[in-house]
Amino acid sequence: MDEVSAPGRDPGLQPERTRLAWRRTTLSATVTAVLAVKAALHGGASAGGIAVCALCCVLFLGFLGVAHHRIRSLSAGPHPLALAPRHATAAMLYAMGLAVCAVILVA
Repeated sequence: MDEVSAPGRDPGLQPERTRLAWRRTTLSATVTAVLAVKAALHGGASAGGIAVCALCCVLFLGFLGVAHHRIRSLSAGPHPLALAPRHATAAMLYAMGLAVCAVILVA
């Protein structure tokens, strides 16, 4: 008997969607960092506002590094490796840190 095989999964679509999701998340982090700088400098520069702003920028650069690493690894070949747990943890901590900085600057 001849078995009819089901159409194979296209491995190129999922990495592309994941790459786009990382780019969207990076854009959101960029907007958060820019708004943090604006909020910190809006009513005049205070030492606390500048410190939180600097922390927000450092967190953004860390997140940008993790995201850039992931985007490059997704583009490296047809079968990208899974996201390493340490990179996933770092991305989560950077994103949470950015959110905390945003709350501090808004409140």
